[in-house]
Amino acid sequence: MSKKTPVVPRELLIPFILITSLFALWGFANDITNPMVSAFKKVLELNNTQASWVQMAFYGGYFTMALPAAIFAKRYSYKKGVLLGLVLYSVGALLFYPAAAYQQFIFFLMALYILTFGLAFLETTANPYILSMGPEETATQRLNLAQAFNPIGALAGLYAAQTFILGSLQSDDLDASGQSIYDTLSESAKATIRTADLMVIRNPYVILGLAVIGILVLISIVKMPERKQSQTGESVVANITRIFKGKRFREGVLAQMFYVGAQIMCWTYIYQYAETLGIDNQSAVPYAMSALGIFLVGRWVCTWLLRFLNAGKLLMYFSGLAIFFTLGAIFIQGMTGLYSLVMISFCMSLMFPTIYGIALKGMGDDAKYGAAFLVMAIVGGAIMPVLQGMILDIGGLGYEDTLILGVPEVNFSFVLPMLCFLVVGTYGYRIYKHVI
Repeated sequence: MSKKTPVVPRELLIPFILITSLFALWGFANDITNPMVSAFKKVLELNNTQASWVQMAFYGGYFTMALPAAIFAKRYSYKKGVLLGLVLYSVGALLFYPAAAYQQFIFFLMALYILTFGLAFLETTANPYILSMGPEETATQRLNLAQAFNPIGALAGLYAAQTFILGSLQSDDLDASGQSIYDTLSESAKATIRTADLMVIRNPYVILGLAVIGILVLISIVKMPERKQSQTGESVVANITRIFKGKRFREGVLAQMFYVGAQIMCWTYIYQYAETLGIDNQSAVPYAMSALGIFLVGRWVCTWLLRFLNAGKLLMYFSGLAIFFTLGAIFIQGMTGLYSLVMISFCMSLMFPTIYGIALKGMGDDAKYGAAFLVMAIVGGAIMPVLQGMILDIGGLGYEDTLILGVPEVNFSFVLPMLCFLVVGTYGYRIYKHVI
């Protein structure tokens, strides 16, 4: 009887645990930020398109820094890439302090942009590092296992957003008739509340920055193994040209971009969807947390299913199920539509690590550059929410100012995630059928 191949070799267990902890760390940053789209809209009196620039700045940072991160990791090491990522992460978070003092939206966007420089370094180094920690045949399963800890951090981020931010914002207070009190105040009264609310938003990020510095110190003193690098003497351009010759990789980058766009839209605009049902932002957080809880369960379930099913086939099935639930969110109004929106997260749980593992399969040391482009594909999370915000602004600043195909624009706007899942499902089908 042959010995079963371990997902993580025993001798690499400690490095695996340490690097896996980073997945929770960037999950926290992602999901404390998602509710900020709605928070900044109210505090700074922005329209939907302007507020969506929170996600443009956040995910745009990934696009900007992913390739430099890969070049850095290729030249130096995974560990040094992780340490530099933690430095940038902490700097971006601490910049929320001066941003709150100046009370300018652009300064908050700059802080988020720099923060995600750090996240780009962490994701570009941590994902391929996990793939390399054991046999190639268990690489996709291993990455799904590590990614399962990402939603744990995300849940913590949502809890922090609900407990320490959304519940304390005075600009979100409603009167007995359900109307915003903030909108009826004088400019001087608004200015006082604006100052207090921006400090409320600032404080968790500053504390996060200090915590990241602590993790930076811990990782810097722990000895981490490094995979021996092959010295080919090739230029960066030659490496990139070679990896893009593969259809599996090229289409994987495209699928990843559309997947991340769908994920961020579903998790960002769940608050606006809930608001049309009379649920304020703080009260909507449990629905977002439920989505993340389902997402976490899905990660564990999919890690198990990948032992028995082809990754492309499973990706195709889950994309089809995601389209089904998205149609429910679009055309079923009321709480059932909201539940459908929450259930999309179960389907999404498989997608990021599976696309990642499929696209990088067999790339060897080229995986560092390949990983960079898969992280750059996160720019889908910057572009798609802005497009969805534009749909929400069609009839005015509200979320149900006009009907499109018989449903409010907030419902109709989820046609964008549905189209994204169609792209992901097509990629899964082509992998399953060995077309690429």
